[in-house]
Amino acid sequence: MSIPPPPGPHQPQGPQGQYPAPHPQGPYPQGPYPQGPYAPPPYGAWGPYPPQAPVNGVAIAALVLGILCFLPAVGLVLGLIALRQIRRRGERGKGMAVAGSVLSSVGLALWVLSLSTGFVSDFWESFKESARESATVSPDKGECFDVPSGSLEGMTYDVDVVPCAGRHDGEVFATVRLPGGSFPGDDHITSVADDKCYALRGDYAMDTWALPDNVDVYYLTPTRQSWRLGDREITCIFGNTDEKGTLTGSLRSDATTLDADQLAFLETARAIDAVMEKEPEEYPEEDLAANRTWAGEVGDVLAEQSGTLGEHSWPARAEQPLADLVKELGSARGQWAKAAAAGDADTFYVHYDEGYAFYDGQATITARKALGLDTSPPEYATDPGDSDADV
Repeated sequence: MSIPPPPGPHQPQGPQGQYPAPHPQGPYPQGPYPQGPYAPPPYGAWGPYPPQAPVNGVAIAALVLGILCFLPAVGLVLGLIALRQIRRRGERGKGMAVAGSVLSSVGLALWVLSLSTGFVSDFWESFKESARESATVSPDKGECFDVPSGSLEGMTYDVDVVPCAGRHDGEVFATVRLPGGSFPGDDHITSVADDKCYALRGDYAMDTWALPDNVDVYYLTPTRQSWRLGDREITCIFGNTDEKGTLTGSLRSDATTLDADQLAFLETARAIDAVMEKEPEEYPEEDLAANRTWAGEVGDVLAEQSGTLGEHSWPARAEQPLADLVKELGSARGQWAKAAAAGDADTFYVHYDEGYAFYDGQATITARKALGLDTSPPEYATDPGDSDADV
């Protein structure tokens, strides 16, 4: 925009003379600009902008804490401090300080409410449970699964749960919870898994006769890394004796799959199996006293369990087979009582063989058939009734 110079004493004068004035004489008309030798321009002079007041840093911190709801009490205090500093120093950021104080107040109120209702503790427990679940890959009891590697040996970080009716790598039959504390070491955990898993297999697969010969026990255990995240569980698994083999169909036979009569029979069989498995490692000629004590325990269990079988109300189809089995158990009990009183190893072996004849014998097979249970006796690595090798 061009600005003409204002009129003033420095303007050149026109020639003087007697010329009629076109207008009445009077004061020199004023233009739109003030007169003077150096009249100021209509706009202010160009120059630097005046410096702005700084933003209060405490106000920024209060706003951040208010938005994040992190330490709301601190955010509220910082907001109040910021407002005081802004008034005293003339700084900017009042809106941020106010907003931070309001948000922190809301957050503080929510924290108080959550603490009074137990929400925080519930949330923390849920968080820890999620961490534990993410730390372990173990499926639940009764579930079947495949592992990506196709082998139950070695490390695995993931499993795929699949229907038990089809082919699968493993079936979970029990879980064992370990106590807290520091990581006990791989060797200790493996030792616990050996003891617990083998002891618990009969709770899940009560009908041991129904277990295929190619079934073995495996387990998933916590690692040092998963232990830090709260993993404390040993998972006991049925798998194929060939680590890369598979199983088909569920092996479960417990109260969830058996009827009352089958369950009563198998509970009796388990009690007898348990005492038979306590046979001393030493031969009678090495420790006759220990073997005699064990024989007495066998006789006591046979007496107890034959009484249980005799008192149970069996279906008509099973009454006679179970009566025959009870009679056979009574005869076997007499032989074990004589073994418990044997004066030497040879006499012990005679009654040992006679007493063992009932075990998995024909009367047991007939009773099982009447109850709809498996009738194929398990194969043993050595014949428990063969005393020739023991003499």
